Amino acid sequence: MSSELSIKTTHIAQTILNASPTPFIVHNAQKEAVYINDAFTLQFGYTLEDISTSYKWGVNVYPNLEYGHKVREKWEQCLENGIKNNIFKPLEIELCCKNGDQLTVLAHPSPFPESPNKLLISLHDITRHKQTEELVQLASTVFQHSSEGMLVTSAEKKIIAINPAFSNITGFSAADILNKSAFILISKRYDSTFILEMQSIIDTAGQWKGEVWASRKNGEEFLVSATINTIHNEDGSIKQRVTLFSDISEKKEAELLALKQANYDPLTSLPNRTFFYNRLEQEIKNSNITNKPLAVFFLDLDRFKIINDTFGHPMGDKLLIEAGRRIADIVQDEETVARLGGDEFTVILANLNDLNRIGLVADKIIASLNQPFQIENNLVYISASIGITLYPDDALTVDDLLRNADQAMYFAKDSGRSRYFYFTQQMQRSSMERFNLTNDLREALAQNQLEVYYQPIVYLPTQKIQKAEALLRWQHPERGMVSPNIFIPLAEETGLINEIGNWVFHQAVQHAQLFQQHDPDFQVSVNMSPIQFKAQNDWTSVISEVYFSSCNLVIEITEGLLMEDDKQIIEQLLNFRTAGIQVAIDDFGTGYASLSYLKKFDIDYLKIDQSFIRDLSPNSSDMALSEAIIIMAHKLGLKVIAEGVETEQQRNLLYSAGCDFVQGNLFSQPLPVSKLLDLLSSEHTTDSKDLL
Repeated sequence: MSSELSIKTTHIAQTILNASPTPFIVHNAQKEAVYINDAFTLQFGYTLEDISTSYKWGVNVYPNLEYGHKVREKWEQCLENGIKNNIFKPLEIELCCKNGDQLTVLAHPSPFPESPNKLLISLHDITRHKQTEELVQLASTVFQHSSEGMLVTSAEKKIIAINPAFSNITGFSAADILNKSAFILISKRYDSTFILEMQSIIDTAGQWKGEVWASRKNGEEFLVSATINTIHNEDGSIKQRVTLFSDISEKKEAELLALKQANYDPLTSLPNRTFFYNRLEQEIKNSNITNKPLAVFFLDLDRFKIINDTFGHPMGDKLLIEAGRRIADIVQDEETVARLGGDEFTVILANLNDLNRIGLVADKIIASLNQPFQIENNLVYISASIGITLYPDDALTVDDLLRNADQAMYFAKDSGRSRYFYFTQQMQRSSMERFNLTNDLREALAQNQLEVYYQPIVYLPTQKIQKAEALLRWQHPERGMVSPNIFIPLAEETGLINEIGNWVFHQAVQHAQLFQQHDPDFQVSVNMSPIQFKAQNDWTSVISEVYFSSCNLVIEITEGLLMEDDKQIIEQLLNFRTAGIQVAIDDFGTGYASLSYLKKFDIDYLKIDQSFIRDLSPNSSDMALSEAIIIMAHKLGLKVIAEGVETEQQRNLLYSAGCDFVQGNLFSQPLPVSKLLDLLSSEHTTDSKDLL
């Protein structure tokens, strides 16, 4: 009878446990799971088979072995204390569900009714509670330790809480501020309309963000960046509002100072070159919309250098300040007067309804500057020459407009100074000059006026010449030596570059064979214009015909060429690579070539542009850029050549940075073939003596 009662009792207990929404598990004396209720499986996903032994329980429920070991130790201590004191305290543990979810539960053990050797454990999921608790703790920590000021206001717009940062920033304590109006900090510089508008935005949108002036407890005003957000009750009504703010007064002052330094001339307080460029770009856009032209003045003070040298720079500075003021007084407020540097000023006249106004303004500026300047105890006389260009008639870009105005200004100086000159009046003269020079260039090749010079390229570790760059020179019978910067662009524009470029290549191949008599590995680099890539050439066949090794030839191209998505260009580059001709990127760092292009075309050399070398010095930005280029190139398996090396310091810095090759006037200017052969011969003789 007693046995039947026990069975009935157990059955009733199981029925109750299965009906319970709380997960239960029963352990026997061997700590094996002998029973779990349906809620347990529903909550954690495990069946009794999954966790029937302590091993299975540990592997599944505590996949982290270290944590499982710690839990078992806590569990043993909990049971020991429970048996000893007949009080079983709950234990907080983390369980891994069968689907991988991590849950935090409160495990509460107790002896199983009618079976003291068994342990009944209820498991209560407190994960969400713990998360909420942690969030509350986190929020409290942030509130107390944030560097931003925080205040919480009630639905009635009364302050109910502040954080320590609030007091640090404003000087108000909790006793000073609690239960006061939420707008107590707003500066008195704002009227009630501003506050009403601000409140309206908050009520409508539930938030507000912006910059506003506030007052500290001592009356000092400061600028804050503030954000106000609304917390609602479940029924949608306002519960609280939270304001976060930070003092940005010093930051704002620094920004304004930086903005002024970046955009305004420190001497005259006029806009500087940066401001001028930005404003002119904006005015060009406006002109495109309004279809009204604009004029750009380029103004240079006549004989300013004489005054500067005679009376000194302080006197010259005062003269520049007064001259800038006079120019600004002539033009209207909406116009722009800028100082580009030195004694150069610019003026932008925009939205021109009447082109006659241009001449009137120019006349007034010249007349004003012709008036004597009283600088300290000296009466100083100067004048101004002005060049004028029009948008869109003369040019379409900022650089071209400024260049046109600059050229026109020089025409004004050449014409007697103290006058203005329109760029458009000189276009024919300039075009005729270019036309005549282009015609002369067409005859230069046939008249044997062109010659290929070579600038040695030195291998830094040995200080020996291993390469040379072929450079074209034009000895004009009347003009003398014409700069390549003048005739190369003309050759490219007219297409003459193809014929001239092929001639240079043939010359370079012939000369390279002479250089190889001194060094079989000697390389000659030839510049190839982007225009040449778009025309057919037979350079690879020329190499084969003269039995010249293609590895002794380097083709120099610009970064911009790599960016052109032209099949013919890509094909020629790949053909050069197939033929064994090496490729160098000239003037590297001034274009837009990416690493992907360097990899795609299998480049051999990077030539650091001389603009980075010109002011090279320890710890300079140019030094950092040069080092970065060298390191990057070496990582990609490329060699580096630095151009424009003029000083021993530049050479030494490049050597310490690991640069491979250098070229520049420190070693040699570009030389005719015979002179380079002599130089190579003398170098070879010196090496032979060293061996002896």
